[in-house]
Amino acid sequence: MNDRLSTKKLGLWQRIKRLALTDVRALARGLNADDLTQIERLLVEADFGVPATIDLVAFLDDQVRKGKLKSEADLHAALVARLTDVLAAPGDPGVLLRPQAGPSVVLVIGVNGVGKTTSVAKLAHTLQQRGQSVLLGAADTYRAGAIAQLQVWAERIGVPCVSGAPGGDPAAVAYDAVEAGVSRGVDVVLIDTAGRLHTQDGLMAELGKVVRVAGKRVIGAPHEVFLVLDGSVGQNAIQQGKLFAQVVRPTGLIVTKLDGTARGGAVVALRRELEVPIRFIGTGETVDDLQVFNAAKMAEMLVGAEES
Repeated sequence: MNDRLSTKKLGLWQRIKRLALTDVRALARGLNADDLTQIERLLVEADFGVPATIDLVAFLDDQVRKGKLKSEADLHAALVARLTDVLAAPGDPGVLLRPQAGPSVVLVIGVNGVGKTTSVAKLAHTLQQRGQSVLLGAADTYRAGAIAQLQVWAERIGVPCVSGAPGGDPAAVAYDAVEAGVSRGVDVVLIDTAGRLHTQDGLMAELGKVVRVAGKRVIGAPHEVFLVLDGSVGQNAIQQGKLFAQVVRPTGLIVTKLDGTARGGAVVALRRELEVPIRFIGTGETVDDLQVFNAAKMAEMLVGAEES
């Protein structure tokens, strides 16, 4: 898991050593104000966000003062462990909630440009690899290109796709997709919604309608709501997440564009501030570049190796 990321070290630990731990006595004497400021700056630059940064620095300072971190190896291990705790969530992130009868209905939401439609296809492929049958619903009727894109993906990976006419009612497409999923006996129905801008109130209201209509055919639907966010845009992604949550509460995040850049700490900010579990991460453009989120491995890669 997270193999694509593992090939690209983020180098946070090496930067901490170079800028904040240049004094070999730093841990013995306790981290001073300059040490803590340097660590804070590095974490903010890596997109961890201010709240998470404050928590992490306070934790490290406290552990050093209590004498629990006596070496660089201790500090490295503590930082990885703390990040793992922040990123972790109960349950298996890769397992979808299933109803007692009928398919699991998954609504995929997010703004334009985050890789939402591609993530739908990648998720369908992942589920296929597990032996599950999948049907796609192209409910982004506001853009003809989005419908065509999903249809191409569906053909490429060999799954059926229910779509409507451009400009049609997205809720009707969602209902038809769920209906088709029930009649065909598929395991999972993935519904791609409009890449709506979070500032457009009318489109957000339309999303609420899609949610209500889906539940009319299968009890409890949608059983999962995955919010796709671009991991490279930092605080803007957090704001998007908060606004979407006002309409429908996401059950999980798919964080895209995590290709090993130095700003990968956005996953920490998203997990902490949205309080929604990260379920999958996108690390590239191919259909295989969607991976089940692993908190411990992500924490290790965010911090980086002890040795350069």
